[in-house]
Amino acid sequence: MSLMVNGEIREDWLEAETEDGEFVRKDSQFRSWVTVDGSAGPSGEGGFEAEPGRYHLYVSYACPWAHRTLIFRKLKDLAEAISYSVVNPDMGPKGWHFGEYPGATGDRLYGKDFMYELYREAQTDYSGIVTVPVLWDKQRRTIVNNESSEIIRMLNSAFDRWGDATVDLYPEALRSEIDRINERVYDDINNRVYQVGFASTQEAYEKNFKVLFDALDYLDERLASHRYLVGDTITEADWRLFTTLIRFDAVYVGHFKCNKRRIADYPNLFNYMLELYQWPGIADTVNFDHIKRHYYYSHVEINPTRIVPLGPDQDLTVAHDRARLASA
Repeated sequence: MSLMVNGEIREDWLEAETEDGEFVRKDSQFRSWVTVDGSAGPSGEGGFEAEPGRYHLYVSYACPWAHRTLIFRKLKDLAEAISYSVVNPDMGPKGWHFGEYPGATGDRLYGKDFMYELYREAQTDYSGIVTVPVLWDKQRRTIVNNESSEIIRMLNSAFDRWGDATVDLYPEALRSEIDRINERVYDDINNRVYQVGFASTQEAYEKNFKVLFDALDYLDERLASHRYLVGDTITEADWRLFTTLIRFDAVYVGHFKCNKRRIADYPNLFNYMLELYQWPGIADTVNFDHIKRHYYYSHVEINPTRIVPLGPDQDLTVAHDRARLASA
C-alpha cells in the first residue's frame, strides 16, 4: 500500500501505519455499494446499479485482500461481466504501479502508471491509503469501493443476472456464524501476520506471534470435525482464510518471522488448504511468483537485500483427506 495526503503521494507509509511498535491498519475510505437496482447497500451508500461491463477490478496477485475478489469473480462466473487489471508485484516508494512484469496487465482502462493516479482521479484531494483491490465504475470514472470484504459481498449477489446465481457464499441462514468466524480470522490471522511481520519491538512481535498461533491451533482443531469453517458448506469465511493460508509457508514463515509452525505442519489446516486450492478454477488465481516477489522485494524495511527465496518446494496437487468429513 501507499499513502496520500491531500492528493499528494507520501513515501513513509509504514511509519504512518505504526504506533508504539505495532502495525495498525487504517480503514478503507471508499465504501459505496453496487446493488441490483442501485439502492443503498448495507453501509447506507448506494447509487451504483449492477450492469455488465460497467465495473472493473484493480488487483494484485500478491495481495491477499485483492485475491479474495479474484476468487469471487471466478466462483461466481463473472469474467464476462467484470473486467480487471493486475499491478506489477514490485511496490516502490510510490506504491502499486503498472510497470511490465510477467502476469501483470498494465492499466487496461486508462494506461495510468500508478494506482495513486486512479485515487486522485476519483478524489483530487484524497487523503488515505492507496491499495488494492479497487472496484472502479467506468461510467462515472470513480472508485466505488476499496474494501475487499465489501467488494466480495457485492460480487456474491449483485451481479447474479450475469453470473452463476446458484453459488451463494454468504447464505442468509449462516450469516451470523460466518460473521463470527470472519471476525476472529481477520483479527487473529489475516491481519495478525502483518502485525507480527511489521512489529518494530520485541514486545509487539511476541504478543502478536502468540495470538496468531493460538488462532491457528484453534482452527486446526475445529477443522478436525468440520469440513469447512461453517460446518459442511463452503462459504465466504473459507475463502477469506484461504488467501492467508496459501501465502503462509511461502512468505509469512520466513519473511514475517511467523515460524513456530508451517501450515504444512497442521494436518487439518493443510489438507483443508489443499482442498480449497484444488477447487475448480482457484489454482488459476494463485500466482506464487507475484506473491514471493512482492513481499521479499518490496518490503526493504525488513528485507533490505531484496533476495527472493526459491522455496518452499510444495506439491499442492496431492490428494487431500477432507472427504472423510461430511460434505454439502
